[in-house]
Amino acid sequence: MVLLQHQTPSRKRPSSNAFVPPFAQPPKIPKSTTIAAAASHQLRQDETLTPIDKMVSVLADAGCTLINPSGPPCLPSDPHKLRHHLHRLFSSDPSLRSAFLSGFSSYIHSTPNLRWVLVSSNRGGSYSLRNDSLIRVLLLVPSIQLDLQIMLLEKLPEYFDADTSGGLGSLDDDIARLILNQFRWLDFLVDSEAFAEKLLQVLSICPLYLKKEMIGSLPEIIGDQNNKAVVDSLEQMLQEDSAIVVPVLDSFSNLNLDDQLQDQVITIALSCLRTIDAEHMPYLLRFLMLSATPTNARRIISQIREQIKAVAISNTCTIKNNRFKGKSPVDNAAASILDSLRTSLRFKNVLCQEILKELKCLKRAQDHKVIDIWLLMLIHTNGKSLQKSVEKIIKKKIVEGCIQDVMFDQCIHGNKELVQNHFPSFLSLSESLLACKDRKLRAFGIHIYRSLFEEFVDTYSRQEVLGALVTHVGSGISFEVSSALEALVLLASKFSHELIPLSSHISGVLDYLEGFSVEHLHKVYEVFSILALSARSSAESFGSSIANEFLMIVRKQVSNPALKYKKMGLIGTLKIVSCLGDAKNAAWSASQKSNYEEALELLKMAMDSCKQLTSPLILFYDELSSVLDCRTPHPAIMEWIGKHAGEFESLFLSDIEGGQLPIKDSYCGLEGELWMNLDGDISPVSLNILPLLSASMSESLLQILPAKFRLLSTIERLANQGSLGGIDALLGCPLHLPSFKIFSEPAWKPLAEKQKQIVCLSLFYAVNWMRELLNAFCTQVTRHSECISQATKDEIIAKLFKRLRNLVFLESLLNNYLKQHSISLPDLYPHMDNSASSLLNQPNHVGDSEKSEYMKTNDSSFPKKKRKNGRTSKASTSSDVNGKFRQPTIVDALRKAGAITSQEVSNEDSSGMSLKDSTAEPGAHNDSDSSENVNVEISAAAKVLEAQRYKCRPLLVDCFSILTFSEMQNQISCCLDPAAELPLHLYLLRDLHCKLDYFSPPSKQFSARCLSNATDFSRMTVNEFLSKITPIFPSLKRHLNCAVHILKEGAESCQEHWRDQSSSARNPDLTNMMVSVSSVCTSVFQEILSCFSKMLNLPDIQAEKLILSDLLEAFQPNKIPDCFFSGMQAIHSPGNIEYLYCGAYSFLEEVLEEAITLSFTLASEVLLTLDAVATSVQKFIVMSAEGNGKDIHKGLLPELLRTLHNRLGTSAYKLLSHKWDKDNLENGLKTKGLVQKMLHLYFVNSESTADLLDEHACSILPQAPLSKTTEEDDFHGFPTLCSATFVVWYRVLHEENLGILNKLVKEVALLEKPRTGFRVETVAVLLNKIQKSVKVIVSLVNMCRKHDKISVHSMAVKYGGKFVDSFLKVFDFLQAQFKTHSELIIQLVKELQKATRALQTLCSEAKGLKQTAITSKIPATKRSLERFLFHVKALLHNTSNGRTFWIGNLKHKDLMGQVVSSQAYVDDQNENTVEDCEEAVIEDQDIGIASEEERETE
Repeated sequence: MVLLQHQTPSRKRPSSNAFVPPFAQPPKIPKSTTIAAAASHQLRQDETLTPIDKMVSVLADAGCTLINPSGPPCLPSDPHKLRHHLHRLFSSDPSLRSAFLSGFSSYIHSTPNLRWVLVSSNRGGSYSLRNDSLIRVLLLVPSIQLDLQIMLLEKLPEYFDADTSGGLGSLDDDIARLILNQFRWLDFLVDSEAFAEKLLQVLSICPLYLKKEMIGSLPEIIGDQNNKAVVDSLEQMLQEDSAIVVPVLDSFSNLNLDDQLQDQVITIALSCLRTIDAEHMPYLLRFLMLSATPTNARRIISQIREQIKAVAISNTCTIKNNRFKGKSPVDNAAASILDSLRTSLRFKNVLCQEILKELKCLKRAQDHKVIDIWLLMLIHTNGKSLQKSVEKIIKKKIVEGCIQDVMFDQCIHGNKELVQNHFPSFLSLSESLLACKDRKLRAFGIHIYRSLFEEFVDTYSRQEVLGALVTHVGSGISFEVSSALEALVLLASKFSHELIPLSSHISGVLDYLEGFSVEHLHKVYEVFSILALSARSSAESFGSSIANEFLMIVRKQVSNPALKYKKMGLIGTLKIVSCLGDAKNAAWSASQKSNYEEALELLKMAMDSCKQLTSPLILFYDELSSVLDCRTPHPAIMEWIGKHAGEFESLFLSDIEGGQLPIKDSYCGLEGELWMNLDGDISPVSLNILPLLSASMSESLLQILPAKFRLLSTIERLANQGSLGGIDALLGCPLHLPSFKIFSEPAWKPLAEKQKQIVCLSLFYAVNWMRELLNAFCTQVTRHSECISQATKDEIIAKLFKRLRNLVFLESLLNNYLKQHSISLPDLYPHMDNSASSLLNQPNHVGDSEKSEYMKTNDSSFPKKKRKNGRTSKASTSSDVNGKFRQPTIVDALRKAGAITSQEVSNEDSSGMSLKDSTAEPGAHNDSDSSENVNVEISAAAKVLEAQRYKCRPLLVDCFSILTFSEMQNQISCCLDPAAELPLHLYLLRDLHCKLDYFSPPSKQFSARCLSNATDFSRMTVNEFLSKITPIFPSLKRHLNCAVHILKEGAESCQEHWRDQSSSARNPDLTNMMVSVSSVCTSVFQEILSCFSKMLNLPDIQAEKLILSDLLEAFQPNKIPDCFFSGMQAIHSPGNIEYLYCGAYSFLEEVLEEAITLSFTLASEVLLTLDAVATSVQKFIVMSAEGNGKDIHKGLLPELLRTLHNRLGTSAYKLLSHKWDKDNLENGLKTKGLVQKMLHLYFVNSESTADLLDEHACSILPQAPLSKTTEEDDFHGFPTLCSATFVVWYRVLHEENLGILNKLVKEVALLEKPRTGFRVETVAVLLNKIQKSVKVIVSLVNMCRKHDKISVHSMAVKYGGKFVDSFLKVFDFLQAQFKTHSELIIQLVKELQKATRALQTLCSEAKGLKQTAITSKIPATKRSLERFLFHVKALLHNTSNGRTFWIGNLKHKDLMGQVVSSQAYVDDQNENTVEDCEEAVIEDQDIGIASEEERETE
C-alpha cells in the first residue's frame, strides 16, 4: 500500500515509497472488542441473511445508516473512527470482508443506489462545507480500497452513454463523472500499480468528453510511481486520437516527472507540432515553451520554427485579398498563438536568449520565416532589456538580405487584430530603422511606416505614424530628415484624401523649414502640394481650408524681404505650380478658380517678387526649368512662360553685320571685341557680356543669363518636340568680350582695379555661358527626337567640341588672371545657401555693391604695402592678395574644418607632369618687368577657380556624351590624338570624377567642386546616374589606351595640333597658352582609372548586374591569356560575370606592365584599381549570397577572388621590387600613402602573411639605410625601401603583425568554445603562429636601437603596447595548454620579454628627454606591460612544475645596452628621477633564463 501525504497547493501528487498505516494509534471504538467479536460471531451464525443485509448490518454497527429514504446515506460525525473500525473488522475476518464487498456490489447494481453512495452524504452534527460520499469514505479503508476501485471502474462503462450532454450537465446526474470524482485526491493508494493499470484500460475505451476529463485528472488520481506507465499510455492514445492533445498536455504539466520522462514528454509534444489543429496550437506552444530549460531550449525553438504553421500568419496574402468580405475564422487562433508565445517568452528569459542565438546562426535568406519576425517582435514587446538586441539582429538581417519587406507585409497586411497589440513595437522598430545611416535600412523603415499607415485606418494609429515621422524630421540629421520626408511624400501620393483630415498632425514639419536643405524643401513642399491639390478637388470645407492655409504660407514666404525665406517660398510656389498647373490636373478643382489659373497667378506673383533680386530670380528660373523637364503644364502656363523667355534676345543679344561689331566702343576704358564666332560672317547676333558688365545697372542681368537661357532652351524643347532649331544660332554666336590685346603682360599691368575686375568677370560669365550651351545642346545628340536629322546632329557635335575647347581655354585664362587679381566671383548657382555652403559658413557672393566696394578698397590698398627694403614689389602685391588680404575660400573653410585634404592636388602634383609654369606661385607672374608672356598650361587643374567652383553652373550628365564622339575618327595623322581632344576629355573626366565623389559613401573626402554638384544631383539615384553614363563606358577604355600609347611613344612633337584645333574653334591666339601632351595623358590615365574604381564600388552597383556587366565589358582585353586561368578548377564561360571580372583584371594587368615603364605614380594608380576590382568581386559575392540565398561560397566567384588576391600580391611585389630611376622614384614617393597602400596589398594578399612579415622584419628591414647620405645599394631587393620610406614600412609591418595576432586571438576564442574542443595538431599550429608574431614584434622593437627617429620610437611604444594587450587575451589558452606545450610557451614568454624590456627603456628615455610625441602613448603601454608581468606570474603559479618566478628592478640601461650611471638626467636634476623599470624574470631549474648580471639591482 501507499499512503500519500497532505497535498501541496500544486495539483501534482507528491511521491511516497512506502505505505504508512493510516491508524498508527487507533482510537478506541465506542463498543468494546468483545461486543464486536460477538457481533461477528452472530453474523457468522446467521446464514439466512443476504449479502446486502450483511453489508448494511456492518455499516450500521459502525454508525452509518445506508438506507435513508430522504437522501444519501448518513455518516457518523467522525468518519476517521468509521474507517478505523471497518479496517480492523475486515483485517481480522477475511470472510466478513468478502461478504461486505459482495453485498456492496449487489447494492450498487441499482443505479439509484449507486448514485446515492456517490453523492455527498449527510453527516450527523456536522456543518462542514465539504461532506464526503460513502464511497469515498470506504475507499479510504485500506483493506477494501483496491477492490472498490476495480468495482467502480468496471461499473464505469455501463454509464458511458447515460449522459447525452457531453459532460456539460449537472455533476449529480452524471454517474460516470461521479465515479471519477471519487478517485481524486485520495489520501493514499494501497496498490497504485494495479489501480493505474485498470484505470488506463478503462480510459482507452471512454467516450471523448470523459476521456478528456479523466486524462486531465490523472495527476490527481494516480501516484508519482506510475508516471512512466501514464506517459507511455498517453503517448499511445495521442497517436490514435489527436483531439485529446490539450488534456494530455495539461496532464503532462501536472505530473511530477524526472529528467528522462520530461525529455520523453517534450519529444511527444514536439511530434504533435506537425498534426495539431490551429485551435489547439496555443496550448501546445505554451506547454513546450514553459517546459524549456537551458539544455532543451534550442531544440524546442528549432522545432517550433521548423514545424509551426500558424494559419493566419503564413497565409496572409489570401486574407489580405478577402479581409473586407468577413473576419477570418483563424484570427482568434492566430491571436491565441501569439498570446501564448508572448506570455511564455515573458516568463522564460532563456527562451528569448535562445531565439536570438538561433536567428544569429542563420545565414541563408530561405532559412528565415515569417514566424521569426513575430518572435522578434514579441521579444521586443516584452522587455526593454532585449529591445536593442532585437533591433540589432533585425538590422543585420535586413542588410544581409535575409529579412525582406515581403515578410513584414505578411505580418502586417490583413492581420490588423494581431498587430494591434504590438503596434508600439512595430512603430519603435520603424523609428530605429529610419534613424540608421544605411540607406537600405532607412528604405525598410519607410516601407514599414507605409504598411502600418495602410493597414491601420483608425485615427489614433495613423496619428502615431505621422507623429513619429514628424519627430524624425525634427531630428536635424540630414539622412534621417530626408528619409522621413520621403516617407511623407509616399503617404501623400498614395493616401492624399486620407491625410487631409490628419494634416494638422504633419503641419509641424513647417516649423523646421529654416534648417532644411534644398532637397528637403522640395520634399516638404511636394507633400503639401499634393494635399493642396487633393483638397481643391474635394468639396469639403476642411479640405479647401488646408489648401488655402498652405497657399497663404507660401505667399508670405515669397513676399518676405529676407532672401532665405523668399527662396523657400519660391521653391514652394513652383512645387505647387507643378501640381496645380499640370495639364492632367488643371481642371480638377472644386473652388471658384481652376487649378491652372491658381498656378498661373502664383507664377506671376513669384516672378514679381524677385524681379529686382538676382539670387532669387536665378533660383526661380532653375526651379521652373526643372518643373518643365518633369511635367507638361497647362497651355496657358506654357504661353506665359514662353512670352517671358522670349525677352532673352532683347536683354542679352545685339545684332552684328558680317560677323563684326557695327560700332567699336570703349567700355570703362576697355576696348571690346568679338570672341569665338563659330558661324563667321553669317552669325546674326552676339552675346553682350562686356557692354552689360560695364553698365552699372545691367550687371545683375548677366548673373541671370545662364539660368534664363536654361529656361529658354527648356521651353523651346517642349514647344518643338525636343528640337532647339529655333535657337541654334546661339550655339555658334560670338561673345562680346574685352579685346585680345589686354591679355598680354604689358597691356594688363596698367589697367585699373575696376578694369581688371571687369575683365575677370567677363571671362567668368563667358565660362558659364559655355557650360549652359553644352548643357542645352548636348540634349540634341543624346535624346531621341524625330525632328533632328543626322546631318544636324553632326553639325551640333562639331560645334560642341569647339565650345568645349572654348570652355577649357576660358577657364585656364580666368584661372591665370584670378591668381594675379583675386576677386570674389558672383554666385550663378545659389542653390547651396541652405545646405553645404551654410554649413561651411561660406558667404553668398552675388556681386552686390557692398562686396564690390569691399574688394575695391582692399585692392586699392595693395600697392601701398612696403617691404623691409623700402621699395614696392609687385610680388609682394600678389602675395598679399593671395595671402593676408584675400578672402577665405570654400577650400580654406573645408581644410580648416578637416573635411578636405590635399588629395586632388596630390593627384596632379605627383603625376610626374612638367607643370613648373602652371604650378608657379601667383607672384611669379609679376616678378619681372619684361614684356615676355608667362606660359599657361591649358590642361592643368584650375586651382584658384576651383575654390569658387560652387558658384559656377554645373555640367549636366548629357555633356558626358561628348566623350563618345571624335572630330577626326577616320583620319590618318602623325599621332594618336590629331584633334587634340584629350585635353577636352580630361576636362569632362575631372567633372565625372567629382560627380562620382558625390555618390560615393559618406566616409570619402569631398571637394568644393563636388559641392557644386550636390543640389543638382541630390534628386538622382546612383542607378539613374550610372544608367545615363553607361554609353560612355567603352569610350573610357579607348581614351585610356590612347593616353598610354602617347606616353609610351612620347609624342611631344605634335604641339601644333592644339593650336590648329584652337584656331578652328576661334580661340584667341595668345602666345602664352600651351598644352603639355605628357601632362594631359598622365592626367587622363589617372582620372579614367579613378573613375573606373569609384564606379566599381559605388553603393548598390553590385545589385544592378546589367550596369556592372556593361562597365566590366567595356574594359575587356583583346584576349585573356590562358595562364590567367591556371590554378582554377573551372574555366569561366565568356559573357558571364566571372569571365568579365577576369577580363577587366587581365586588361589592367596589361596596363600595369606598360605603366611600370612610365612612372611609379601611374603604376601605383593601376595597382589601386586592381585592388578595386578585387573588392568589387568580394562585394558581388556578398550581394549574391544576400539576394538569392544560395551557397555562393561553393561557386566560381570565391575561387576567382582567391586568384585575384594572389595576383594582386604578386603585382604589389613587382612594383615594390622594381628598379625605378631616381627622379621617377622621388616624384612618386612625395605621396607616401601610395607606398603604404602598396605594402598593405603586398602583405595581405600573400600566401603566408606571417612568414612574409617574419622575413621582412628580421632580414630585410634591418638592412634599410639610415639616412639619405648613406649609399643606398639594392642589397635588400626593394628599391622603394629607403630612408625616406623607412617609417612607412615600419608602420605597415607593425599594423599587419598586430592584425595577424588579433586574428589568432579570434581563432583561440573559437577553440575555447565547448562544442569545438582542442586538437593537439591545431594547438601546436596556433602556438607556432603566435611565436612568429612575437618574433616579428621583438625584431621591430629592437630596431629602435639603430634608428633614433622619434617617429620610429613612438610607433614602437604605441604598437608594442597594443601587441602586448592583445597577447594577454590568449593567456587562458596558454594556461590550458601549458602541461602539453610547456617548453614552447616558456620560450614564447622569454622571447616576448626581449621586446618588453626594450619598451621599458624607450618609455624611460622618452620621459627623461620630454619627448611628447612618445610620452602621450606611455601610460597605455605601461599598463599593458604591468598586466603582462602579473599574467606571467599567474601562469607559472597555477602551472608550477619546478619553475620559479621572480620580480625585481632591472639595471638601468640605455637602448644600446650600456649601463646608465644615474637615472637622473642632466636637465632633470631638480625634478623627479626616472622610475626604475620593473620586469619579470622566469627561472628554470633546467634551462637558465636569467643571468646573475640581470639579477643585480642598483
